[in-house]
Amino acid sequence: MGTWRGLRVAFVVGSLFMILMIIVYWDDVGGFSLYPQRDTQHFQVHPGPAGSLTTPGPVQQLLQQQQEPTPTRSSPGLRPSGPLSPLADSKDGSPFHSPAEPGSEKPPHEDRPGGGERTGDEPGEEDKGRGQEERKQRIMDVCSGKTSGDFPGRTRAFEQIPNRELDHLIVDDTHQIIYCYVPKVACTNWKRVMVVLSQSLVSPSSGKPYTEPQDIPADVVHNNSIHLTFAKFWRHYGSLSRHLMALKLQHYTKFIFVRDPFVRLISAYRNKFESANENFYRQFGSVMLRRYGNATGDIPESAADAFAAGVRPSFQQFITYLLDADTEKEAVFNEHWRQIYRLCHPCQVQYDFVGHLETLEADSKQLLRMLGVDQWIHFPTGARNRTASSWERDWFSHIPIAEREALYKLYQPDFELFGYPKPERDL
Repeated sequence: MGTWRGLRVAFVVGSLFMILMIIVYWDDVGGFSLYPQRDTQHFQVHPGPAGSLTTPGPVQQLLQQQQEPTPTRSSPGLRPSGPLSPLADSKDGSPFHSPAEPGSEKPPHEDRPGGGERTGDEPGEEDKGRGQEERKQRIMDVCSGKTSGDFPGRTRAFEQIPNRELDHLIVDDTHQIIYCYVPKVACTNWKRVMVVLSQSLVSPSSGKPYTEPQDIPADVVHNNSIHLTFAKFWRHYGSLSRHLMALKLQHYTKFIFVRDPFVRLISAYRNKFESANENFYRQFGSVMLRRYGNATGDIPESAADAFAAGVRPSFQQFITYLLDADTEKEAVFNEHWRQIYRLCHPCQVQYDFVGHLETLEADSKQLLRMLGVDQWIHFPTGARNRTASSWERDWFSHIPIAEREALYKLYQPDFELFGYPKPERDL
């Protein structure tokens, strides 16, 4: 009887061990990672034959990296909860960088059109690197409370963020990249780039994965089912999801692109309410007209009917809707006008690259070069949102000063985190 019981215990233990091994080695696409171990310190992406990609398995790399020494003060990629303590030197392996020298901040630069040899007015690699360090240092200072007041979620730990709020963090395990997309900040084209990098979408015309970002239709790339986001990790990994998120945040390259918050609002209004967008009219536009409009009688039920009748929500009504305390009591802000810090959690996720839409071309080239993929993939240079920063004065000139001030307070964390100046009072 004792021998039989021992065999049963051994069988159960062995089964549990096998299940654990399967979980460890099973990657995101449901296959075993049979890639050889590589030195992740020198990991680079190389295009394989016929445009294919060859990389180590993501979970296998994470396990290898987990065995490496980890800085004791904090883990790269994950900001510590609570107020941050900027460290004096980043050479010791810490994820923090020393504060920039006073007065060293430089205006943003653009790549010279047409390329060619760099002139003395263009930023070199050192200038670009310093610009990135200044952007990341600013975020760290604001999140620590050093240069700003408090705002919701500033000091919470990453583990306290609900899964539903992690749906903008797109993961590419093949290249070890995490991209937090912000609507109205070139996200359509960056999603296209992520799809090409991950080889996750097959072109119906060729029967092969897309290799050119601009070939992917915009409506297809915005289908969230084709992207692996942190919000989907529970479905893939169950109770291991948060552990894997932490590992990926620690070891993957994380990037984000941002924009002047008020100009982003103008862009969102133009895109969603100046044309007959049926979904946005029914869900938001008709609500604005009913609550804040002066129209008598019934409001048109469809966007087509509303535009035919010359009825549409004004920019003033849109701003009033954002400032109405009842708006978020009913539902959280739509992603097109939700604050960036609520979409991408920069006080919990330490981004390795912070791009600005105002310097999109230069920043895109720098990022793709940093990722090691600039030789075979390029950021699409076609049509993109062209709402100019100079339009801010025209669009907000008819908004009362009190409402402008209230709107600034609503988006103040974004202004301060990403280095955008407070709009002038007399726009």
